[in-house]
Amino acid sequence: MPELPDVEGFRRVLADHGVGVRIDDVDVADAGVLRNVDAEELRRSLSGRYFDEPRRHGKWLVGPTRLARSGHQPDDPSLVFHFGMTGGLVWADRDGAERHRHDRIVLVLSNGELRYRDMRKLQGVRLSRTDTDVGELLGNTGPDVFDLTPAELGARLAGLRRQVKPALMDQEVVAGLGNLLVDEILWRSHLHPARPTTDLSRADRDRMYRRMRTVLRTSVAVGHVPGRSSWLTGNREKEGAPCPHCGTPLRHSRIGGRTTVWCPHCQER
Repeated sequence: MPELPDVEGFRRVLADHGVGVRIDDVDVADAGVLRNVDAEELRRSLSGRYFDEPRRHGKWLVGPTRLARSGHQPDDPSLVFHFGMTGGLVWADRDGAERHRHDRIVLVLSNGELRYRDMRKLQGVRLSRTDTDVGELLGNTGPDVFDLTPAELGARLAGLRRQVKPALMDQEVVAGLGNLLVDEILWRSHLHPARPTTDLSRADRDRMYRRMRTVLRTSVAVGHVPGRSSWLTGNREKEGAPCPHCGTPLRHSRIGGRTTVWCPHCQER
C-alpha cells in the first residue's frame, strides 16, 4: 500500500524524467481511473505541454504543467495523482519494458513513458484545470506531516477526543501518515494505538514527534516503509511474531477499522 515515502518516490520519478520534457500524447488504457475528466479532454489538455516541478502533499502528487517558454501559471492545468492501495508511477525509456496489464494511463513523453499503474483502481488521476482547482481538491487535507513542528502536531491532537491511531491516520488532521507508518511510530514511542489523545502528555507528544521524524526520514530515503527485522514493520505479517524490542509476542486487532499491530509489553494501555 503506497504511503508517504512511496509517494515521495513517485514524485522523484516525475521530477527526474518529466520536468521540462514535452508530453507528446496521453494514452488512456482504462478510463476507470479518471475521476473528473474523460480521456479526450485529458489528452487535449496535456498534449504539447511540459511538466513543471512536481510537489507532494500528504499522499497526493501534483504535477503542474506549463507551456514551453514560461513557468507554470495559475491558470495552467495540473495532473493530480492519488495512488490508493495499489497505485504507482513507473518510468520506461523508449526501449524499455513492455507495458504492464495494470498500466491504466501512459503519458508519452519525447524521451519515454510515465505509466500510472494500479491494480485495484480505488483512487486515480484528476485534472485540475487551474491552481484554484488544486486548492479546492486539497482544501480539506491537513498540513503535510513533514511541515509540522512539535507544537503544531500537539495543537492538532490536543483538540481531539479520539484514539491516537485513528487521529494520526485522519488526513484532515495531518496529511501523509498511513497504517504502516502509524503502527511503527506508536511502537517506537511506546504508546498504545487505542490510547485517547486527551491522555497524551506533552512528553508523550514530543517523543512521538521525534520518533515520527526518524521513521519518515529513513523511509523516504529508501522509498517505502522498510521491512527490516529491527522494525515492527518487518515482523507484523506473522501472528505472534516476537517484538524486536522485548521479544513479547505481538498482538493483532482492528483499531479505527484498520489492522493494527502492537506490543502489549512496550505499549501498555
